[in-house]
Amino acid sequence: MEPNTLNNNTEFNANRLFDILRVTGKRYDLEKIQRAYEYANALHQGQFRQSGEPYISHPLAVAEIVAGLELDTDSICAALLHDTVEDCPDKINIAEIKKVFGDEVELLVDGLTKIVSLQIEDKEEQHIENLRKMLLAMSKDVRVIFIKLCDRLHNMRTLGAKPEHKRRLTALETMQVYAPLAHRLGMQKIKQELENLGIQYLDPIGYEEVRGAIEEKYGQSLNVIENVRSVISSKLRENNINFTLEGRIKTVYSIYKKMFNQNKSFDEIYDFYAIRVIVETELECYATLGLIHEMFNSIPGRFKDYISTPKPNMYRSLHTTVIGRDGIPFEVQIRTREMHHIAEYGIAAHWKYKSGASSKEDMDKKLEWISRLIETEGEARDPDEFMNALKTDIFHDEVFVFTPKGDVIALPLDSTVIDFAYAIHSAVGNKMIGAKINGMIVPIDRVVQNGEIVEILTSSNSKGPSRDWLNIVKTSESKAKIRQWFKKESRGENISLGRAMVDGEIKKYNVKISEQEKADIIARIAQRTGFASTDDLYNTIGYGGISVNKFSAKLKEELNKIAEMQAEPVQVTEQDIVAKVTKPRHLKSNSGIVVDGERGCQVKFAKCCNPLPGDELVGFITKGYGISIHKKDCPNVVEGMKNEQNKDRWVEAHWEALDGQEGSRDVYEALLQLFTEDRVGMLADIAVALADMKVAILHVNSQKRNNGRCIISLKISCKNIEHYNSIVARLRSLDGVESVARGFS
Repeated sequence: MEPNTLNNNTEFNANRLFDILRVTGKRYDLEKIQRAYEYANALHQGQFRQSGEPYISHPLAVAEIVAGLELDTDSICAALLHDTVEDCPDKINIAEIKKVFGDEVELLVDGLTKIVSLQIEDKEEQHIENLRKMLLAMSKDVRVIFIKLCDRLHNMRTLGAKPEHKRRLTALETMQVYAPLAHRLGMQKIKQELENLGIQYLDPIGYEEVRGAIEEKYGQSLNVIENVRSVISSKLRENNINFTLEGRIKTVYSIYKKMFNQNKSFDEIYDFYAIRVIVETELECYATLGLIHEMFNSIPGRFKDYISTPKPNMYRSLHTTVIGRDGIPFEVQIRTREMHHIAEYGIAAHWKYKSGASSKEDMDKKLEWISRLIETEGEARDPDEFMNALKTDIFHDEVFVFTPKGDVIALPLDSTVIDFAYAIHSAVGNKMIGAKINGMIVPIDRVVQNGEIVEILTSSNSKGPSRDWLNIVKTSESKAKIRQWFKKESRGENISLGRAMVDGEIKKYNVKISEQEKADIIARIAQRTGFASTDDLYNTIGYGGISVNKFSAKLKEELNKIAEMQAEPVQVTEQDIVAKVTKPRHLKSNSGIVVDGERGCQVKFAKCCNPLPGDELVGFITKGYGISIHKKDCPNVVEGMKNEQNKDRWVEAHWEALDGQEGSRDVYEALLQLFTEDRVGMLADIAVALADMKVAILHVNSQKRNNGRCIISLKISCKNIEHYNSIVARLRSLDGVESVARGFS
């Protein structure tokens, strides 16, 4: 493609962006946006995406999605500039963005720059820190995550240009972080598209199966939605209701989730069809609901009123499922135009419907959960604890319960009455002595259910929360408030408890240490984890700010060092081993291995290649752990022999011949990797074949591939290389087994 053509294309895209901005009717600073485009275009000059398109096409596309949300001028500018600080050949300083485009744009671009790749399954501190940065950026200005979601959406739309392993990683991250965030912010339109694109790459076979079933069913009942629309339209016109009617079918992912997560067949998805009625006023919502129930039979238990009881992400609508005249069930959603816009765009709709100081206050209130999570992170230094808080506060299903005065409290699914108490106020939770649900006394670990009325019983004489509550409560907010109480009120008790917990952990390892050695170990761990003193560490463990399990991992490292030092006088040294292989000995080896012509050497079989009697061998003199025996063709041997420094460590080794048999042990471990068809019963056939040969399976693992194939990894018992070859021959004869390889790749 010629450079002029590229320029024409990017210019065309830029013109399309400005057309979108003009259509909104909002007063955008088009001159500022034009400057941002030209600035970004100049910096990205000569850069291309993996699809071959000029790089500027990406920030332009992100800006278009942001414009569709009707965000403000600074958000559009930040979308255009979001990759200029990190991804341009000539990187610029964030201060330059501030100088050219002002404080607001600088804040947004800086926040976006700090949100790097988030690998949710990896809980190491670096990745947890990335999540924290994202939440901190959101707490400063929620527009950061709006733009990031738009950025991720365009990346998902163009994901096909990336290699397969990167597609899967990006899709997994999208499903586990960005789609739930979009849901938590009420941005259903973006959330649904992210989910559909994500599952398309994570399970393409399942995706196509569901999509095909939808197309087939939709084709067979093409007139269902149209008939329902016609009947409802006539009825609403008769009653002088001004409305807009939309018909739809459920998204591929929503059906996929019900089928695979709830083990339902496609025919069991009852709300496959849906009608959305958009009216002018809240009163007309309820009037329309009455007319719908007058025309069709409603399905019991399928009515939800999210208008009087909104979801935490601002979603408001009436839902009911009814049965049409042809016996086909369908869902009806009824909402006002403002409710509809908020349902599509969530908190981002704030920029269309609200303005001024009261708007800022309202926005801050809706984003309190971010601040609570950041506060929780400050109380819990444990990355696992932070991940649990994140999954609970952002990626959760919720229940709605009522105070005795009728106020609605939204809580994560499986929350207890203690969580309810702390959701009202810290003082209520700290003074709680009991609870009532619907007027009846209940245990304090009782899980609340949708629609229940919960009353908390308090006493001024209460001594505060119990430490056991930390194992009962569900929300990170409750845990943080309970820890805060103990941190403030019971430092001395916390230190004593923390010290006792640490002593208990030390005893588990059965390593004898003096009091001074123990003090030194605890001091080193305290310093490594950022505590000013050992008492501060004990205090934090005592009130639950860091889990004893997390501490235990660091303690084990320190105790292992001491254990090695204590064992050093009796440990076999390198010199001992060298002497052993050079000094004549006449001891019978229980390993069946002869090293440099000598028997009885201390050897271990390398796990990388698991040698079998009959294999050609070589030995490697380790530091303190005897001689490691490898197959001669082991990749680690081939690579290791290239190292000149370790040249003298390699020694000759071979199997000792005993009674005509190589090796004196009854059985050895062998590793196999089978490449097979992905079919039901494949693993069972393999197990039966091995059982017939009286071969024990020590470990098994299977992994599905995208091409309808499967890799099955086995660890089995084996006598020698001849026995191994007979096992392989038997397995290769099985229907569906394509090949068998030795070892795990």
